[in-house]
Amino acid sequence: MAPTTTIETVTITRPLKVIAFICGLIVIILMIMGLASTDWLMSAGWRQGLFIHCIEEDAPQPLPFDMQEPPGCYQSRDAAYIHAAAALCVITLVTDAVATFLTGMGLKTKDHHSKYKYYRFAVIIMGVSLVSILVALIVYPVFFAAELNRGNRTIWEFGWAYGVGWGAAIFLFGGVVLLMCDKESEEIYYKERKIVHDNDSRA
Repeated sequence: MAPTTTIETVTITRPLKVIAFICGLIVIILMIMGLASTDWLMSAGWRQGLFIHCIEEDAPQPLPFDMQEPPGCYQSRDAAYIHAAAALCVITLVTDAVATFLTGMGLKTKDHHSKYKYYRFAVIIMGVSLVSILVALIVYPVFFAAELNRGNRTIWEFGWAYGVGWGAAIFLFGGVVLLMCDKESEEIYYKERKIVHDNDSRA
């Protein structure tokens, strides 16, 4: 009998996409930490986050921004830039979660056309997430600087939560770059290997 040829299809998992997926998961954790923290902006006896500000015991008087509340934590001040930064950070969290989910679906599916679509939408949505966090991180200090004359403090510093936002931006940038890498060959996900079986019977 003549030899037969078997074509074996091998699915290739791209490590860059796996790393992009991990970056997306890290950003979710960082954004939850940043949104929940009150340590975006700090001064003597005062901590300000995106949703809450806190006045510490024995805080020097007068309080920043002419606040009159006793020590404790309260809803964030009615400042447009704080609300805008908070909204943009929430958008960052939601869009990154969607992009990470799409990346995971792209890694999971076996159909290369579906993979391409998942990755294409993921990189667009993750790009929106990156722009959102960058705008928030720029708007927050710029508009705060404009109201420094009402701060009643000589020393201000941005806390770890603001730094976490920049960390999220770095991981988002890495995720976008990794999802865009090797884009031209993105549709090649299978390799064919020929295996020759000799069906001749031998005594």
